[in-house]
Amino acid sequence: MERRRPIWLREEEPARRPRLSRERIVAAAVELLDAEGVEGFSMRALAARLRAGTMSLYEYVTGKEDVLDLALDAAIGEIELDGDDAGGDPREGWREDLVLQLSRGRRVMLRHPWMPALAATRPLLGPNALARSERVYSVLARAGLSGADLTAAVGALSFYVNGYVAAEHTWWSRLRTRDADAELRDEVRRHLEDRPERYPTLAGRPVVTDGDFDAQFVLGLSFVLDGVAARLPGPGPA
Repeated sequence: MERRRPIWLREEEPARRPRLSRERIVAAAVELLDAEGVEGFSMRALAARLRAGTMSLYEYVTGKEDVLDLALDAAIGEIELDGDDAGGDPREGWREDLVLQLSRGRRVMLRHPWMPALAATRPLLGPNALARSERVYSVLARAGLSGADLTAAVGALSFYVNGYVAAEHTWWSRLRTRDADAELRDEVRRHLEDRPERYPTLAGRPVVTDGDFDAQFVLGLSFVLDGVAARLPGPGPA
């Protein structure tokens, strides 16, 4: 089976018909993915949303995978980028930069639940994805990381954010409301408190009662960043 080349690595002829455009197709694809997820996405459903014939889409893209590449990069483009100020001491402020950037990424992925899983299935070579990768890499490179340490640090941060958001989506797809979340957590707490001999560490501690996903995200991210800081050259962590 011939390997599919990502759309970003192919030279393509411009579309001939003005009735549709890649921009319209991609915007509709993002809406369809938000509504139905990757599992419910098809070229037929996309064409119906655009009120166009399915075959007319193939004048702008070669197939479904191209549309998914484009839709994912468009959603990544919603992650706001600040100007990259390289002035001053590169060891100062790198953690704050990354917390801000990765928190923005989480918020966008919460709006688009299909992003984490789809991002794991393809190389992220679109212009929006590369611009945000460049931002994270440059912050860590100027802080002092290089080589395998730099690659591993970016990977650890990406896996943490994507995994955290994927778990959030799964959790809320089952519980739906904050009240249901609090009720389940309370049931789990009572279950553990009734079995202290089996679970002495878990019983009586608020390990399942904290439903503040925002605070947990930032706290967990701080542990990853502590590990990154420990690898920086110089007198000590930033």
